[in-house]
Amino acid sequence: MIMKKFYTITFFLIGSFLSFSQTENNKANFQVSLSDLEMKNFEKDTTANAVVLYEYGNSFVNPHSFKLQTEEKHKIKILNKAGFKNAKISIHLYKKDNFNTETYKDINATTYNLENGKITTTNLDKKDIYKEEIDENNTLIKFTLPNLKEGSVITYSFTKTSPFMFNFYPWNFQSDIPKLYSEYNTSIPANWKYHIKLVGGKKLSTNENSVKKDCLRAGNGGVSSCFVSKYTMENIPAFIEEDYMTTKYNYLARIEYELESFAAFDGYRHDYTKSWKDVDKELKSKKTIGKQISKSIKVNEILPLNIQNESDLLKKAQAIYSYMQNNYTWNGEFRVFNDVSIKDLLKKRSGNATAINILLKIFLEESGINTQPILLSTRNNGFASKTIPVISEFNYFIVQASINNKTYLLDATDDYLTFGQLPYRCLNHYARLLDFENGSKWIDIPLNQSNIQYAVVLNLTNTDSIKGKAKSRRTGYHALKSRKSYFKNEDAYIEDIQNNFPYIEITNHKVTSKNKNSDNFIEEFDLEYENNLTSQNLYINPFIINFFDKNPFKLQERTYPIDFGYKSTFFYSFKINIPDNYELIEKPKNTNLILPNKEGQVLMSSVLLNNTLNITFKLNFNQALYPPEYYPYLKKLMSKVVEIQTNSFVVLRKK
Repeated sequence: MIMKKFYTITFFLIGSFLSFSQTENNKANFQVSLSDLEMKNFEKDTTANAVVLYEYGNSFVNPHSFKLQTEEKHKIKILNKAGFKNAKISIHLYKKDNFNTETYKDINATTYNLENGKITTTNLDKKDIYKEEIDENNTLIKFTLPNLKEGSVITYSFTKTSPFMFNFYPWNFQSDIPKLYSEYNTSIPANWKYHIKLVGGKKLSTNENSVKKDCLRAGNGGVSSCFVSKYTMENIPAFIEEDYMTTKYNYLARIEYELESFAAFDGYRHDYTKSWKDVDKELKSKKTIGKQISKSIKVNEILPLNIQNESDLLKKAQAIYSYMQNNYTWNGEFRVFNDVSIKDLLKKRSGNATAINILLKIFLEESGINTQPILLSTRNNGFASKTIPVISEFNYFIVQASINNKTYLLDATDDYLTFGQLPYRCLNHYARLLDFENGSKWIDIPLNQSNIQYAVVLNLTNTDSIKGKAKSRRTGYHALKSRKSYFKNEDAYIEDIQNNFPYIEITNHKVTSKNKNSDNFIEEFDLEYENNLTSQNLYINPFIINFFDKNPFKLQERTYPIDFGYKSTFFYSFKINIPDNYELIEKPKNTNLILPNKEGQVLMSSVLLNNTLNITFKLNFNQALYPPEYYPYLKKLMSKVVEIQTNSFVVLRKK
């Protein structure tokens, strides 16, 4: 289940909205007050380095130039020196060519300070505004507010003009600092029809809609009404990125616009929103996907005979997949809709992800294995919209193979992947399977289980030495990480193990899974503890490895999901044989902490049986994705995990 929330706002719903009090309305303005300057901290978020006190946006079509014009105003309180970065402002301008380019004007910026009880102002000098050319299409207009101090309030405003009505100006209600009030006003002529979505799941404080007649007139006498909207949000928390999440743009509170259709005053109409049937037809004929997929290749002149002669379809598919991994190198680029050439890939033996996976599909199809192309959006790219087809939101191409009534999702860009395993970047919950005969459809990305198991057996001798053996087995993505580290540099891998155990000597390390893309990673080694005898007591931390060195969850509140990408189980067993001349003084406490609905658990058990102490530790994450409501429980669970691994001791006393 995807936790991203969309709220569609139509121009025809003038419906109910939340109003704010007159007192709050007086506070929500661009003027800097004495109370703004006297503000020492932000009570609702004491960690904030700055806070937006007020921001205002207004986007409309200029009745004279027929270009999209946006006016912005911002008022920000700088609470400390770490907040100074919020006084560095950038305005992005896009240029398609010399006739189609975005422009700016009327930049005004002022820094307010409270000095000896009086308000002083310092205005931005126009010479301190400069351009930074990113490339031939993108430019940044940059400036920094002057005379900054802890406690300053800054204001800035500007106007931006754009000829690109395809993307109506979006508005970000949320950023990496908290905001007290954010307002966005729009006036959209009826000629342009947009699909409007509110992303991030936060509610609007104000959602007002009305119709203004005759707001736009053309030279030929054409007249258009405008749909006028006002949206506000109040008390918006800062968005702070943390581990285990997809891109923040899946969850930042904002309004976005996608052009559905345009009707000119002369009667011309163009529909930009297409059905998936139209998109399938376009992709089938598109040079980069459809044409490349349909290429005919003499597979019998490329694939080795042993692969061609394999009669078992699954073994043949696995051999073809392995051949691709070992003979074609990924150049690090995705390139779904451009620069995709199977001919170049065959010649250079190196290419982008789409070319490699299309060639994999061709090899499989020509070998009698049914395949389908799949488009997806990677974790860092965001979720592809399911509401309407937006092809530009897809940035990756993989293959589905159907063998013996079972499907496998394949990507041959990484020679450490096992057959049927996708790169972690692809674990973004769903994808679009392209079936050019029966129509495309959404499919779920499998949430495979990944495990780590450790077994440690120690023997305490009468001479006070502690020796033993450790074995571990990893599967899934845990195994993938270890395989990459080990097979890329075996010596560095072993040295890293030794560095992680400063009080233990590691010897006779060996890996029994010799294949770098096997479906597991198995290793074992001998170990010997340093003598830690203090007086008559011997202290032993049973955890020679820590699954988690620290709690990854530190926020007071997390408003977006916890996305691990896959389900996980961590299991650790520890056994120590105690000689007769020692007695057990202390052992780790038993623990059993369970997440709501049994969606996860940390279990710790220690049992002394005869002269053998057995300790077991198990951590389960039964879901790959947890909604934000689970955050406090996950935070508590992970805190317990770190506490157990750090503070668990076996204390033995010499008789």
